[in-house]
Amino acid sequence: MKQPRICAAITTPDLEVIRQAEPLVDLFEVRIDLIGDDWQEIAKKLGKPWIACNRSAAEGGQCQDNEERRIERLLQALEIGASAIDIELSTNNLTNTITLIKQHAECLLSYHNLEKTPDFDTMRQIIRQQIEAGADICKVVTTARSFEDNLRVLQLVPAFPEKRVVAFAMGTAGITSRVFCPLVGGDFTYASLAEGRESAPGQISVKDLKNIYEMIGSR
Repeated sequence: MKQPRICAAITTPDLEVIRQAEPLVDLFEVRIDLIGDDWQEIAKKLGKPWIACNRSAAEGGQCQDNEERRIERLLQALEIGASAIDIELSTNNLTNTITLIKQHAECLLSYHNLEKTPDFDTMRQIIRQQIEAGADICKVVTTARSFEDNLRVLQLVPAFPEKRVVAFAMGTAGITSRVFCPLVGGDFTYASLAEGRESAPGQISVKDLKNIYEMIGSR
């Protein structure tokens, strides 16, 4: 079993909180929509690889910009060293945006369902669409309404053994899938910098997630 990778979602410009989490993680997600205008200064100070994300409101984020400005901020992240850009599969003018991203960084194509976990065939087709669009990393995030939803979304990872996939469910009922995503072969899983700094429902803190992996001998 490969060592599970942890990506900490940065939701605050508080450098002290970020520095405390940095030794425990493999990479960061810079949430432009949550950090605010200080996001570039924060990103420049990171000592680990980072993914830029400016999540649209339709998929659970808080970006208030129009679509053109939202994408513009993501492309600005390329200029200051983002290793990957998270862009939603539903984004308008997706092909051109992916082309611009892949000139400088990896492209993480994401899908979020804020209501439920669709059936397996529907989710598998979503990943196929992401691959066809040019994704370097495919990400499917759903909402768990039952324990079985954890199992269904996790099955996406072994279904695409040659691809880098991140798949889990949000919410308290989906915590199991967050923990197990990298254990079943997912590229990484997300964690919060600390308790109270979550970027999505059901997100575990970096410290707690690391402790879980150490207890089961995976990290």
